[in-house]
Amino acid sequence: MQVALARRTLSPAGLWVSGAAASAPMVVLAGGIVATYATTRITALPLVFALVAGVVALLAVGYTAIARQVGHPAAYYSILAHGLGRGWGVAAGLVALVAYNCIQISLYGLLGATLAGQFGGAWWVWAGLAVAVVGAFGVRAIVLSTRVLTGVLVASLLVVAAFIVAGVGQPASGGLSWAGFDASGLTVGGVGGAVAFCVAAFMGIDAPGSMVEEAVDRRSVGRAVVGAVIVLGGVYALAAWAMGVAVGPSLVGEVAADPTGGLPFSILERLGSGWVPAAELVLVLAIITSKLVFHNVVARYVFGMAREGVLPAGLARTGSTIRVSAPRGGSLVQTVIASVVVGGFALSGADPVAVMFTWLSTLGAMGLLCLLLAASMAAMTASSSVRGVQPGVWEWRIAPALGVAGGLVLLAVMAGNAGSLLGAAPGSWYPLLLPAIVAAVAVTGGLWAAHLRHARPEVYAGIGRGTPTTNAVPDAITISI
Repeated sequence: MQVALARRTLSPAGLWVSGAAASAPMVVLAGGIVATYATTRITALPLVFALVAGVVALLAVGYTAIARQVGHPAAYYSILAHGLGRGWGVAAGLVALVAYNCIQISLYGLLGATLAGQFGGAWWVWAGLAVAVVGAFGVRAIVLSTRVLTGVLVASLLVVAAFIVAGVGQPASGGLSWAGFDASGLTVGGVGGAVAFCVAAFMGIDAPGSMVEEAVDRRSVGRAVVGAVIVLGGVYALAAWAMGVAVGPSLVGEVAADPTGGLPFSILERLGSGWVPAAELVLVLAIITSKLVFHNVVARYVFGMAREGVLPAGLARTGSTIRVSAPRGGSLVQTVIASVVVGGFALSGADPVAVMFTWLSTLGAMGLLCLLLAASMAAMTASSSVRGVQPGVWEWRIAPALGVAGGLVLLAVMAGNAGSLLGAAPGSWYPLLLPAIVAAVAVTGGLWAAHLRHARPEVYAGIGRGTPTTNAVPDAITISI
């Protein structure tokens, strides 16, 4: 019996919301942009956001082109299995599980510290409550989650728009400064760290690729991902520019690094004192919904790989039905992993932001950038049977090639400047642990695939190819009739 997710239940708008909510505009504004200015002290951050968004959009073209063709909930796993080989597929599946888990769990540290600072108590208590809330939503149908994501995303974009208005409405120098878009600002020493921060801000935008089996229209996956990158790239560039204008391009780094500076809330306060508590509330909700998206993606990877026997097959079962409204097995696994990791960091006494959030989110972002690069390579090498009829030269050849060229530069810069992301001392070897972990996980996946090839050849033959046939599982619209 073939088991499938609830097909034709996720609209194009729902796909776009999932990708945008994973990136979490409020988290980028209150955390990413402020931290980048404070750490790098560069003035051309808006331009860096625009350039990074362009590269990520190009990488997303090839990724979504092949994702919609293979139609698998474990997107990178199936993409690489079809384009580069089954061993590469299993390696990508394990890297994706580690990367998505790292980003999702890192946000518990950020959320716990934020709520502990506002209401008191231990950060891990708040994090534990959040684990329970996300776990409860994770075992429900994704349509219910999408409604929550939509409301929080709309509120987040409204707050960011208000911040931009407040920033440009009262320029520090009395007039608008365009230094943030001056290309000469890219020649300073801190630009490498800024690139790394900006890459991390876009991670999670690829989430709709794992929801293609549930999409009403598979073709909308590409529009959802690329559209989200372009829209959020513009939003982030404008927000970073507005912050520089409001404080002064030459002073924004110093103010951002000052704990008493209060960015970005001190700028929002110009519109009225009520904006600050509203923004703080939206920030907390945005962190929770971002975690929910990553939780859903991890659950689908576990489901998709378990359905084919690469992971324990029991994780793909949900009662006796053949049409699964939510991958409960994968959802519960992710909740257990999050609980164990949060508990481990709490027992170790590690700082929830400086250590837990920073290290895990950086590792996750590096892993996902590697996967986007590999997916573009897979798109370029995919056979005609994978590409389908009338394949476009742009989405299967030109855009992936340009994306790989730009993505390799981003990856090199990110790996080379991991120390600035982690706050490590100059010359420290600790940041090298991150690419080493990604490589070790990939090698482990390759070795597991080799084991399956000899011990369970029938499982190996089905790697990345376990999606149900069109008429094997009833669609939601058929059931409702």
